[in-house]
Amino acid sequence: MEKVDCIVAGAGVIGLAIAREATRRGWETIVVEAADAIGTETSSRNSEVIHAGIYYPTGSLKAKLCVEGRKKLYAFAEERGVPYRRCGKLIAATRSDQEQTLVAIIDKARACGVDDLVMLSAAQAQALEPALHCTAAVLSPSTGIIDSHGLMIALLGEAEERGCFVSFNTRIVAGRVEPDGVVLQTRDSANGAEFEIAATRFFNAAGLSANMVAGALAGLDPKFAPPLHYARGNYFSVAGKPAFSRLIYPIPEPGGLGVHLTLDLNGGMRFGPDVEWIDHIDYRVNPRRADHFYGEIRKYWPDLPDDSLHPTYSGIRPKLAGPGEANADFVIQGPAVHGIDNLVNLFGIESPGLTSSLAIADLAVRLIDGERA
Repeated sequence: MEKVDCIVAGAGVIGLAIAREATRRGWETIVVEAADAIGTETSSRNSEVIHAGIYYPTGSLKAKLCVEGRKKLYAFAEERGVPYRRCGKLIAATRSDQEQTLVAIIDKARACGVDDLVMLSAAQAQALEPALHCTAAVLSPSTGIIDSHGLMIALLGEAEERGCFVSFNTRIVAGRVEPDGVVLQTRDSANGAEFEIAATRFFNAAGLSANMVAGALAGLDPKFAPPLHYARGNYFSVAGKPAFSRLIYPIPEPGGLGVHLTLDLNGGMRFGPDVEWIDHIDYRVNPRRADHFYGEIRKYWPDLPDDSLHPTYSGIRPKLAGPGEANADFVIQGPAVHGIDNLVNLFGIESPGLTSSLAIADLAVRLIDGERA
């Protein structure tokens, strides 16, 4: 049975960022991934937004790691040539009774270390984006967009430069905690062959399967494997010349940030995600959900043409809070929580996980080193 310094479960953006950080520490690292490629789930099925750190409770991991991660991500993208654009975004109040929410957003963001937000009148916002309908808006100049696949390739490339190896089509089916590390039983998705691999350090960054991986570890108390709720977010696109040059967000809604407009790096417009609670992984987009999108989008873009929305893709958020519950923070469990040396579980890494990825990786590795955030 082979043993290495470090195993990372999951080759999404979080797992790859952890692998990069682990190899920077000189640890021999293997990433095990159930799929046949990197980033096939949440990491590649999102809005590709670099968030400023606006919406999250003061003192939360989401707030801290988003602000820290944004700075790290812009620097990494610049250094490694990952395509990105600091395009900025507007959060639009479409009714006068929503304007106080904009004030609260600014206050909350300032308490979290985001001090560049600007309140705009309707005229000022429309001077920036003539197609926008609003009564007031908040400008976030440090919000941007990034090529998420390019980011993951860059993270993997840096890890591989230091000897990291990714084992694709490798599903973790069981495991056990031992005095000197963790032993994982894996199954090859292609031929069904099973084999064991051991590591001194184990990072469970399996995303939508993270709770199942944790639950399969003999020696870890099951109470440390929380249930995950699946919230599918559907995206629709509009062809043609973009009507906006910045991202446009409505006032946040329960479970998400509302049906917002994001741009890809070519300027293409896409709308979403909405919030659709599901009980199993299913990425199909129901074209009829566009009926709801039209009404939501026209609140801030009244000139959206009829029959212009086309279903594009969907993503699934691994949420720790279910329907009607308050949004949960990231859960990043180190030895101080579950009592097992050299094990870190990461649960509920939804938005702003992409933005926070480098900061999350730094925190996860420091937890295993016995340091604290």
